[in-house]
Amino acid sequence: MKIPTGFLLAFILSVSPIFAAPNYVVIFIDDLGYGDIGPFGSTINDTPNLDRMAAEGMKLTTFYVAASVCTPSRAALMTGSYPRRVGLGRGSDHAVLFPGDAHALHPDEITIAEMLKEKGYATGCFGKWHLGDQDGYLPTDQGFDTYFGIPYSNDMWPEHNSWPFPELPILKGHEVVGKVPDMDAQAALCRQFTGAATDFIRKNKDQPFFVYLPHAFVHHPRAASPEFMANAENETEAQIEEVDWSTGQILDTIRELDLAENTLVIFTSDNGGARGCSNAPLRGGKGTHWEGGFREPTLAWWPGTIPADSTCDEVITAMDLFPTFAKLSGGNVPTDRVIDGKDISPLLLAEKGAKSPHDTFYYNQGNGLTSVRSGKWKLSKNGELYDLEADIAESKDVSSENPEVVKRIQPLFQSFEVELAENSRPVGKPKDPKTRLPRPGVSGDEAYAPTLTLQTRKKSGKKK
Repeated sequence: MKIPTGFLLAFILSVSPIFAAPNYVVIFIDDLGYGDIGPFGSTINDTPNLDRMAAEGMKLTTFYVAASVCTPSRAALMTGSYPRRVGLGRGSDHAVLFPGDAHALHPDEITIAEMLKEKGYATGCFGKWHLGDQDGYLPTDQGFDTYFGIPYSNDMWPEHNSWPFPELPILKGHEVVGKVPDMDAQAALCRQFTGAATDFIRKNKDQPFFVYLPHAFVHHPRAASPEFMANAENETEAQIEEVDWSTGQILDTIRELDLAENTLVIFTSDNGGARGCSNAPLRGGKGTHWEGGFREPTLAWWPGTIPADSTCDEVITAMDLFPTFAKLSGGNVPTDRVIDGKDISPLLLAEKGAKSPHDTFYYNQGNGLTSVRSGKWKLSKNGELYDLEADIAESKDVSSENPEVVKRIQPLFQSFEVELAENSRPVGKPKDPKTRLPRPGVSGDEAYAPTLTLQTRKKSGKKK
């Protein structure tokens, strides 16, 4: 009798945490909406590669990121911890980190890359980092062997109307190897990052690898390669269809190298969709506390292990990838600090009776807690209560009909804040930060002054 691989893997995992060394790929899109891809209902964007990925894998319908904007969401993914716990609920003086920011992910944090590297993995990051742009705080300082990408958001460039940004650099390791001067260069970013990732996979096909592919797409300003622009109604559609192509390139490379049955690929987004994207049927989007800000269109693919054409509706978070990858690879989850993520391998393996390891999920915005989910209920700090099983769109406040639920959940706001205060860790603070490229038309040290410092001077009326 042939035993399905998933059941065999579940048995092996129950006996020993180390059964093999699966490869991992995390494709992290920027600002993609819940309803922007075919597997999650889009009839506008053509996403055949993601459609196939869903047909061969699992759709995760209740996958949450830990913040509804870039930097804190990425901090949570890398550390397995709520962003406020690692001092990155926001940047030093803005919702996210800026060029030359005085804050960053602390070097003492243990990232998912560092955990896997300790187990012999080759680790590569290709795309938008956004957790610190100073030496000592870049991906190659945080567990990645290789880095090629931009250090922060693609809109942080001189063309921005509101901020005095420097030129946007492209980095290889710590070295500036290029820049993004115009929209043609913006359009080329997806193809560049995809090529670097597939090259890395080919180079490391004979050893376990971890690829982190945090695309700059579909963050504004938007432009795509000419062939995608030619067949789309607008830039947003073109970019979404190009990241679908990119995902196809990754999966095809894995198939070509005969690595599919030993590679887990996760496709998701860093937060909800921004202007022009669709978060349907969810309420809200990027930067909000609604489901559209935190719940992401997510696919998991591991042929022969994750059941094909399957769906998981249990609560899962981006923070769970750290302990899950550790469990599957025999890695070590730090025991000297609080890790908020949980092992979700029973859910990915579709084990009978498997449930979410989370009794609660906390929606943080900046350095504040805005809502708490407990089971099917979501309570906002203002007292509004939503039944997410019956009302995924959060259209009806049912607090008056369920006072006992409100009474049960309300104390969780304070208990979370107390626990967080007792178990938080320091943010990284680079010494004398400077931007990596100058501001156009400015000379000397002033050309490299941190953007937020310049804006503060501007607001106070001081000379720049």
